[in-house]
Amino acid sequence: MTPDELIAFESDIAERFNRAEIPYPIHLSKGNESQLIEIFKDFHKGDWAFSQWRNHYHALLAGIPPEEVRRQILSGRSMTICSPEHHFFASAIVAGICPIAIGVAWQIKKSGGNEKVWIFVGDMTAQTGMAMECYNYSKAHDLPVMWVLEDNGKSVCTDTNSVWNGYHGIVANYSYKWDLSKHYPHSGAGKRIQF
Repeated sequence: MTPDELIAFESDIAERFNRAEIPYPIHLSKGNESQLIEIFKDFHKGDWAFSQWRNHYHALLAGIPPEEVRRQILSGRSMTICSPEHHFFASAIVAGICPIAIGVAWQIKKSGGNEKVWIFVGDMTAQTGMAMECYNYSKAHDLPVMWVLEDNGKSVCTDTNSVWNGYHGIVANYSYKWDLSKHYPHSGAGKRIQF
């Protein structure tokens, strides 16, 4: 799809919403068409896409026909578009799609597949514990995951940089040797206590 086709699709949805033809919440995209088209050049048939509530462009670029995306939006699934046939899943739960995507990536790795799992998250979602744990886990286990951080500087109407004071990553990291003979165990204080 071209940027103009994506914009036309979202404009149609916006007009339908404003005419009260869609009595459900919607999250529209605009202004990131070229960036997403460039990213999806590396998305291949058989790859998996996992997205969040603002997913229309992702669904279209992942190969779901526009009439199917439109049908799901009109039936109240704007924020949860799913198409198993096209390996596309979205969730309105913040970071909720991340562990599911990691499970799919594990299965691909375990079975020796060549597919990739693409996970699209916003800049505020990326700061949540769930997303960070999934990101770290995918890197530590070398899973076939491509993380795409969509940073528009906002979480709904909240300025992300103000919330996180510009923080977007680990600023301090240290390691130490743990020795049970010198330190407390991971849990408890060294004795098994029955209450």
